[in-house]
Amino acid sequence: MVLKKAPISPNSRSRLPVWLKTSLPSGEAFFHLRSLVRKYQLHTVCESASCPNIGECWGKGTLTLMILGDHCSRACRFCDVPTGQMLPPDDNEPRQVAEMLSRLSLNYVVITSVDRDDLPDGGARHWAKVLQQIHELCPALGVEVLVPDFKAEVSLIETVCAAQPAVFAHNIETVESLQKRVRPQCRYDWSLKTLTVAARQFGIITKSSMMLGHGETRQEVIQTMTDLRQAGCRMLSIGQYLQPTRTHLEVMEYVHPDVFAEYKQIGEDLGFDHVESGPLVRSSFRADQQANAAGIV
Repeated sequence: MVLKKAPISPNSRSRLPVWLKTSLPSGEAFFHLRSLVRKYQLHTVCESASCPNIGECWGKGTLTLMILGDHCSRACRFCDVPTGQMLPPDDNEPRQVAEMLSRLSLNYVVITSVDRDDLPDGGARHWAKVLQQIHELCPALGVEVLVPDFKAEVSLIETVCAAQPAVFAHNIETVESLQKRVRPQCRYDWSLKTLTVAARQFGIITKSSMMLGHGETRQEVIQTMTDLRQAGCRMLSIGQYLQPTRTHLEVMEYVHPDVFAEYKQIGEDLGFDHVESGPLVRSSFRADQQANAAGIV
């Protein structure tokens, strides 16, 4: 199989291919959801990571909440979340998250967090408290957690798993050869072990995500997909990396939608329950629909 690639001008951030154009956020649902986020003083990865899908997702009443602050202890070179200024976990946050979600007519939500390597438990106990509060106030709500790797510490992964999320997600982000360039404080094997513990020891449905456009090869992408399947991962998202600012890694390639479609087929052939693959796909994009397609909700 030959995957077609679109030529690009790596140094031109303004001339995006037509398939990467998105509309500005608008609509009553979008502004209502934004007002709730402000009222409860919560953070969302939609805003912090400059997600291109914020208009579509918020307009449909779906969002990805980000707990444990809006600054990260790591400095991944693709990510727009700021580094530094780490504050202690907010003890009120678990209840605030649950109370906000109880105001929305949702059957599925994604919760993520920054990395908190500054905390002895990496924030695992705070994660468990958030899940416990959501289960108490929103017992019918399916919760997908998108967690850090916790440096593959089994006891910390177990703390989150014991709080019973519907889906345990952790993003491997890129192929093994590019890990140090793309996310220098992370490890490929940490990511695989984190997913393996959740899937094999707890039987939780696991999910991961990859970005294309960093200079990876076709074979490396397929090998990463294979490694994820061997780790027990059942759902996969594949999207295009977009440079958030000029200080971040440059885009090496704008991958054509046809290539994403072919990777989706390869992933399905490898045995993933569901593969969401496209230029604008992000790890939490249409997460409720992905879970439904995989038979979770």
